[in-house]
Amino acid sequence: MSSLLALEETHLARLNNIERRKHIQKLKIVKHLYVKGAKTNADICSRFNISSPTSIAILNELVAEGLVEKQGRGKSLGGRKPELYGLRDGSLFVLSVHMEQFKTRMAIFDNNNQIINGVHTFNIELTPDLGALPQLHAHAQALIEASGIELKKLVGVGISMPGLVDSKEGNNHTYLLTTGEPESLQQLLEQQFGKPVFLQNDAKSAALAEYRFGLAHGQRDVLVLSMDWGIGMGVILDGKLRSGASGFAGEFGHIPLVDGGALCHCGKRGCLETVASGSAIVRIAKAGIQAGQHTMLSQLPAQQVANLQPEHVYEAAQQGDQFAINTLAEVGTNLGKGIAILTQLFNPELIILGGEVAPAKQFILPNIQQAINTYCMAQLRERTSLVVSELGNNAVILGSVATVMENIFESYLELA
Repeated sequence: MSSLLALEETHLARLNNIERRKHIQKLKIVKHLYVKGAKTNADICSRFNISSPTSIAILNELVAEGLVEKQGRGKSLGGRKPELYGLRDGSLFVLSVHMEQFKTRMAIFDNNNQIINGVHTFNIELTPDLGALPQLHAHAQALIEASGIELKKLVGVGISMPGLVDSKEGNNHTYLLTTGEPESLQQLLEQQFGKPVFLQNDAKSAALAEYRFGLAHGQRDVLVLSMDWGIGMGVILDGKLRSGASGFAGEFGHIPLVDGGALCHCGKRGCLETVASGSAIVRIAKAGIQAGQHTMLSQLPAQQVANLQPEHVYEAAQQGDQFAINTLAEVGTNLGKGIAILTQLFNPELIILGGEVAPAKQFILPNIQQAINTYCMAQLRERTSLVVSELGNNAVILGSVATVMENIFESYLELA
């Protein structure tokens, strides 16, 4: 990795004002090239209000440091086509981690958001205490070593997970609790990895991924719903991801929907999550099997029924199992009621539905839309589009990369 992102606070303190100003300009240009892609010298001059000789000098230094390279030529407005400057392949890497309740997915991404050696899945259960951390770190270290990348080029680690994640404080108030520890979860992980670590709620990571790389790109008011075992939401208003005062904005799954309903893991009864989530699908399906409903799910081995997954219900529905179809339709109706409330609160132009529910969209979406039509004012629903994410299972893990790359440059700029 270039010395640009390797300078420590003690080294920065030795820079004079001119050197420090140039260092800051370099950081801003590299961040700009990461976010916007290859640009011409004229683009950079205009964006940062610097002279052409200054810009060329900085770009040449970044080329010499191995971070930037010439990448062809841009459009000409008359005369010779200008050269394009972009980040060199393999100049920076990020370890992205998506922790779910019963499994963890990891991948290493380069600065062009390309995955190195694929996405790897490990059976790491997300625990209330810190018991999962040794296993998480061991698998991550093995993945880094197997990738063959230079450790100094790994700029940070992004970890997304469900729960009440306070990114500023660096703690999850639902899982991996640091009760009694002097350090935050983020600090403990940074000690283990020896790299900057950034924590984010999984639904907010998915929203950031949609905004940067998916269907929300270029939109200003979007709600991104992630439906897995639970339901999470990322809120994009006025073109910005909103977190709220404590970072907990978007706890959509825990709005009360059913009086005296099932007990939710949050401690309340009747949360939307208890009737419209992966866990709700499993609960309803298990109750039907135990009640003797006619369904192919009852033919599964007893151990598989005990450990039933939402995917089993999706597969049965796709094979025409009426009980499975009805179960998904019921969940879709409940989710639609919740979305109707959101539409009237936020008046979004777009709602994106993502997560593990995507394979069941043909059975859930019609009921969601019908419930929206029933419970939402026409003036609002007619201006809101409901779509299914095109990022698939990689939405959250892509969002973790964006979280690292957005925050790592801000950290270095603040330090400088």
